[in-house]
Amino acid sequence: MYTLIAIVVLGIFFLSSAIRILNEYERGVIFRLGRVLGAKGPGLIILIPIIDKMVKVDLRTVTMDVPAQDVITRDNVSVKVNAVVYFRVMDAVKATVEVQNYLYATSQLAQTTLRSVCGQAELDKILSEREKVNTEIQEILDMHTDPWGIKVVTVEVKQIDLPQEMQRAMAKQAEAERERRAKVINAEGEYQAATRLAEAAIIIGDHPIALQLRYLQTLREVAMENNSTTLFPIPIDLFKPFLKPSGGTEGDKG
Repeated sequence: MYTLIAIVVLGIFFLSSAIRILNEYERGVIFRLGRVLGAKGPGLIILIPIIDKMVKVDLRTVTMDVPAQDVITRDNVSVKVNAVVYFRVMDAVKATVEVQNYLYATSQLAQTTLRSVCGQAELDKILSEREKVNTEIQEILDMHTDPWGIKVVTVEVKQIDLPQEMQRAMAKQAEAERERRAKVINAEGEYQAATRLAEAAIIIGDHPIALQLRYLQTLREVAMENNSTTLFPIPIDLFKPFLKPSGGTEGDKG
């Protein structure tokens, strides 16, 4: 009786130690007496108790938040930059054997790379060309984590904290830039208006009747405003006969 109970207990212990079930997104790296046999899974895995050891590795994409890093840019501006890194394990054996803790190692590498890349760039580039900065960080991380069997999918710089003095300086710069654009647009409009007026003067000079038509149009616009006083422009040419000197008549009298 006791022998049967012992056999049942040993059988349960053997089954609990020998049988492993891995999910679709998991792989098990099998070590037999300290030597790597390879990665197995998903599904049912049978191990030899005491002899075999299995390390689970998750193959899903990991989202890692990189803490804010104090960075001095190339143009000597002190900023705080944080980012997020997306990566996944491509080779479970390398991720287990080549590095002690691939999550911690990738996190530390991401922090140092973020400081290095942002420190070599100017502040304007970090702010306006963020996609290039993201791509550069991603390429560096992917190159260094490839021996660990890790693929860095993408890197995104989330936030850039600027000092208050720098924010005020950038606000003044943006305001000055807007004023400059407004003045340039105004000057361009004056230039175009003067050009059109010069062209109109040439056309009216070639066709004097156009001036009369313009007079009539102006009179119509004034009349539509319901003014009590209406000014009617009269060409000076109508008064020229009355403004001629009468010297010829006096000569005849003499």
